[in-house]
Amino acid sequence: MTGMPKKAMFWEEAGGGKVRCRLCPHGCIISPGKTGICRVRENRDGTLYTLNYNLATSLALDPVEKKPLYHVHPGGYLLSVGTFGCNFACEFCQNWHISQERPRLAAISADKLVNTAAIERDRYPAVVGIAYTYNEPTVWMEFVLEAAQLAKEQGLVNALVTNGYISKEALKEVLPFIDALNIDVKAWDDEFYRRLIRGRLKPVLETVEESLKEAWVEVTYLVIPGENDPEEEVGALARYLASLSPSVPLHLSRYFPNYRMGGEPTPLATLERLREVAGEHLHYVYIGNAARPGYADTSCPECGSTLLRRDGLALERSFLTADGHCPGCGRPLEMVGRVWA
Repeated sequence: MTGMPKKAMFWEEAGGGKVRCRLCPHGCIISPGKTGICRVRENRDGTLYTLNYNLATSLALDPVEKKPLYHVHPGGYLLSVGTFGCNFACEFCQNWHISQERPRLAAISADKLVNTAAIERDRYPAVVGIAYTYNEPTVWMEFVLEAAQLAKEQGLVNALVTNGYISKEALKEVLPFIDALNIDVKAWDDEFYRRLIRGRLKPVLETVEESLKEAWVEVTYLVIPGENDPEEEVGALARYLASLSPSVPLHLSRYFPNYRMGGEPTPLATLERLREVAGEHLHYVYIGNAARPGYADTSCPECGSTLLRRDGLALERSFLTADGHCPGCGRPLEMVGRVWA
């Protein structure tokens, strides 16, 4: 299915019929008939159009923990939606069939998406909002902006699951409508970004910093053996996040071979070691993509009591007091919303 292309936001004329896209730090200069790196923004006779505006590849109810967002309405659900296209080209992409190719598509409107989320919430109150995820939501910004504004009017939570590679201009436009972000920091090494991702680290860190001023932020770090797993790099990332807020949750995710990258899955011992390194600086460090007892539990930074126990991607039990405090020492848990347990 093909949708009706929509005139894009965030671009300017670049002379000779070319346009410069201002949606992300790539700043693609696009000739007539061509698209930018993301493959979904096309120059048509000197005007930039978005090709995925009202098209979706996936729509499903997911636990908030799947995003992963462990401190946003724990135990709740988000109506998750995604399209196709991405402004990165990660050699290890786990969703390459929608980020790097054009899959089967279904028409969707912002009205329909938000109305569906509201209907689901009426049926099951633990449905708290919408997650823009699966592919990179930045390259769907025209749709995301429209839907997020409507969702806010309905009292729904908006969450972005993003690589953080977005221009300051676009981020400033969307952040007022976003409650939470999971930002994927893929390495603490710009050379890694250039070699395996086709991007840069600095703009991603700038997105983390700006987002923390207006929304809840959690960070995911996919640990790839032999590439971004030195203790020094993970420790540096943890110190950086702690300088912004030691309460930023960090999710150390287990790598499995995918797309163009082989190798072995991340050893669990590596993930446990890196969790200890990061935990010297951050209050909340989790291990993802590896279902083991304790990996996804939330513990009190003050006394060590278990606050939230998770089984895989599901909240199994909350030990918090009614007002969201630790039952052992009374320290409040930093989170958005309430616990659905």
